Amino acid sequence: MTTLASVHHLALTVTDVDRSVPWYVRVLDFEEISRREDDETGLRKAVLKAPGDGFSVMLVQHARVERPAFDERHTGLDHVAFKVGTRAELRQWEDRLADYGVTYTAATPSRTAPGSLVVVFRDPDGIQLEVWSDPE
Repeated sequence: MTTLASVHHLALTVTDVDRSVPWYVRVLDFEEISRREDDETGLRKAVLKAPGDGFSVMLVQHARVERPAFDERHTGLDHVAFKVGTRAELRQWEDRLADYGVTYTAATPSRTAPGSLVVVFRDPDGIQLEVWSDPE
């Protein structure tokens, strides 16, 4: 059996693709690669590419679905952590989030990975996102 090489993409359900795409592009520096709408099902998808290693995030909007606010305590996604190479880059992300008016926690030591630092914030739907720096 072969091993998995990496994550190809991550799909996040959002309440409004038209609101979320500009936020991910502006705040996280993603690039919108494609967008698809299915008139029959009402499903809307946008594929965004991250700078650097080029992983993708797909934002999915399901039509005609009543959706409560995001809650990581429910079964499913808990959070998404993006990795940076250095502590200096982590500090730059704090500055970037502040520049865009995104509420975040200042870099704090991780409780699960000693020596790592993490900055925590949320997207427009309340999905918890993190920028993570491993020990140097």
